[in-house]
Amino acid sequence: MKKITGILMVSLFISLIACQTKKKDVTTEKLPNIVIIYTDDLGYGDVGAYGETEIKTPNIDQLANNGLLFSNGYASSATCSPSRYALLTGVYPWRNKNAKILPGTAPLLIDTTQVTLPKMLKEKGYTTGVVGKWHLGLGNGHIDWNRHIAPGPREVGFDYSYIMAATADRVPTVYIENGDVCRLDPNDPIEVSYKKNFPGEPTGKDHPELLKMMYHHGHDGTIVNGISRIGFMKGGKAARWVDENMADTFLVKAKKFVMENKDRPFFLYYAMNEPHVPRVPNPRFVGKTNLGPRGDVIVEADWCIGELIKTLDNEGLLDNTLIIFSSDNGPVLNDGYYDQAVERNDGHKPAGPLRGGKYSLYDGGTRVPFITYWKGHIQPGKSDAMVSQVDLLSSLAALVGSPVRSKDGLNMLDVLLGKSHKGRDELIEEATTRTALRKGDWKMIPPYPGPAINKQVNIELGNSKVYQLYNLQDDIGEQNNLAEKEKQKLKEMMQAFEKIRGKNYKKTEKLILK
Repeated sequence: MKKITGILMVSLFISLIACQTKKKDVTTEKLPNIVIIYTDDLGYGDVGAYGETEIKTPNIDQLANNGLLFSNGYASSATCSPSRYALLTGVYPWRNKNAKILPGTAPLLIDTTQVTLPKMLKEKGYTTGVVGKWHLGLGNGHIDWNRHIAPGPREVGFDYSYIMAATADRVPTVYIENGDVCRLDPNDPIEVSYKKNFPGEPTGKDHPELLKMMYHHGHDGTIVNGISRIGFMKGGKAARWVDENMADTFLVKAKKFVMENKDRPFFLYYAMNEPHVPRVPNPRFVGKTNLGPRGDVIVEADWCIGELIKTLDNEGLLDNTLIIFSSDNGPVLNDGYYDQAVERNDGHKPAGPLRGGKYSLYDGGTRVPFITYWKGHIQPGKSDAMVSQVDLLSSLAALVGSPVRSKDGLNMLDVLLGKSHKGRDELIEEATTRTALRKGDWKMIPPYPGPAINKQVNIELGNSKVYQLYNLQDDIGEQNNLAEKEKQKLKEMMQAFEKIRGKNYKKTEKLILK
């Protein structure tokens, strides 16, 4: 009898262990990997799935054709740093006076005590990584690039980071891995300034004969790899990047992060450089389009996306990985260099049917490609629901069972997964600190001083002496101003706008153009 009892006790113990193990595995399986693929300056009309025919984007199109394509997906802003701030914090960037286009020496924009997307996911057991463009500031504003740099991505929730500090057209032109400049020679220390050049360092302004790509405006500083940048840099010769290899470099690091973390839930923020200037495709992609370097680097980016998807597929991760694809803002052709983007555009419409582009309050500045893909979980289709990148923190928190919700982001999880088509009712759009309101089918832009067109980039900014009111359902190109005709609707929009922004919103807004 004692023997039988002992056997039963052992069996019961083994069963309990098995149940606990099984329960743990199920819990782990319920946590999908999350990959955000974030392009830079990619327009609504630059992707095949959105109607583009001149540029072939088969891998992005595959995500759209097998996932959910949003026709009303928005970045928070028409410029880079503010959109990235909103994506990671779920907070409108206009709430932070420092959330504007940052120089390469800017201090960390996100407060280290602030709730962020990677912090939330870490609390749920995720390994988190960022690869690519950062542009959210580093350190305290007085960086010694020859020592460990902090605070940075780690202090806002990323376990791993392989980044460039700002943009490809700004110094410092080096990669930073987990807070340390890669390949830095201690005998050739880095110095960076945005005020004055260092003696003996050639600039594009003084030595145009050294350039392989001529600057157009604002990019006449230190020459690196035959391209002059914004700002001045000395030293770090061995650490400087080669633009032609940038896409490959970031892809290798992204794939490595996936491979090293494939056995646990991971979050990868893959922040691509393309098609931001300077546009310097790898020789493998030169001439892939008839549109010059801008078209070629979009093809290059699409290839990189395909390679990352292949890695996920080969490792059997696609059916447990949610992929979100988007862009930080709308498109721009000439953004500082003579690279044939304008001359060879040949009728291509980077913003598609939308008006404006990067820097603009019109929808071309903020309505961007927005695709969600999750094999076996998201039914292929299209959604007209309005969603914003500011919603990602709250939505992904709901996905992983976190109670965290952000200040401005809504829980749009069912919409992102295609289970609901009821998106946002209203959204604040921003362009260089100016703001407008999208509510339902209507768009209202308050009066703003300043030029109607940024002549340097040849993009309409949305500035006007009068209120602008558009019905986007009937007038996606924002051509017919109904402010005079629809005075009651304008009044409703103004009240809704002021409820969010406050009646004295203009006192906090300044026209800041690049």
